[in-house]
Amino acid sequence: MNISVIGAGQMGNGIAHVLAQNGHAVTLIDIAQASLDKALVTIAKNLDRQVAKGTLTEDGKASTLKNITTCADLASGVRNADLVIEAATENVDLKLKIFKDIDANAPTGCILATNTSSISITRIAAATKRPGSVIGMHFMNPVPVMKLVEVIRGYDTTDAVTQAVVELSTTIGKIPVTVNDYAGFVANRILMPMINEAIETLFQGVAGVAEIDTVMKLGMAHPMGPLQLADFIGLDTCLAILRVLYDGFGDPKYAPCPLLVQMVMAGKLGVKSGEGFYTYTPDGKGSVVAPTFRIPMNVPR
Repeated sequence: MNISVIGAGQMGNGIAHVLAQNGHAVTLIDIAQASLDKALVTIAKNLDRQVAKGTLTEDGKASTLKNITTCADLASGVRNADLVIEAATENVDLKLKIFKDIDANAPTGCILATNTSSISITRIAAATKRPGSVIGMHFMNPVPVMKLVEVIRGYDTTDAVTQAVVELSTTIGKIPVTVNDYAGFVANRILMPMINEAIETLFQGVAGVAEIDTVMKLGMAHPMGPLQLADFIGLDTCLAILRVLYDGFGDPKYAPCPLLVQMVMAGKLGVKSGEGFYTYTPDGKGSVVAPTFRIPMNVPR
């Protein structure tokens, strides 16, 4: 299958990695050549880790990289695609523009999927002339490791398109779960309020960063505490998803904690900026240094 992946960031390069490793011809598309170059380096490093662990051979690594081509032009990059997976920034206007462009250039029978974690599939589909072919294909981060793919049906998504995406997800070693198109779907409708409540608990001074995360790790068997997880997701992404939930349901329980809003405005975005609820080493691996967080003086308590 010829598959085009739009967006060479963390999610896009992970999706391209998994698809290529499972024998699909992948065109990785991004307007920035530097992002494409960086993505190939990241994929190669992740493949090296698999080789070192004995889960992949050197020949497997070589064939995976051979299956990936890069392209800085969307129109030519989707021209021969059987499936396009959009993995750009979680921004409604950007995604709508991308889908209009895909619709204008992809073949008639091409399936158009989005890796959005919260934005309405129906709204995205309405920007195209083929809403029945638009579907959500929400991979989890890190893509090469995590098994789940949330398959989200929009209002018009056909049974045939849904079945094709479910089957593809299975053949690449993932476990697809089909859900309906409501704000946040399942994963983030449950996860983000938990993260927001952890931030609210910190905001109210109930406990510190390390204490909150330790309670959830040891008491609830979570592999990572909610505040550290928020740092890894990106506090800006958490805020964007919470706003989608709040706008979608109009329920105050989804309103972002003022502390989260302040931190994003201050540029404290987590691992990607080097500081969030924790500070991180500049090695690009997100290694925790310490929970040095303090509540800003201008945030009302």
